[in-house]
Amino acid sequence: MQTEHQDLKKEFPQLAARMDALQQSNTHFAEIFDEFNALTAEIEHIERNDAATGDSALEGMKKRRLALKDELYRMASA
Repeated sequence: MQTEHQDLKKEFPQLAARMDALQQSNTHFAEIFDEFNALTAEIEHIERNDAATGDSALEGMKKRRLALKDELYRMASA
């Protein structure tokens, strides 16, 4: 399965500098940013390698990633 890498700084280039600053100054932001990237890597690995995982487990991971993305966007654009 072909999957597109999700990179928040490329997706929201207008917020890239703000995200960099928040990663340095806001522990909560840095933690959820790291969680988003780790989850993205895991999802991409599963999709790229058709790794054995239940559809509901993968769906849950994608929902969590979307929730993290929403929170990161909200914090960066505040």
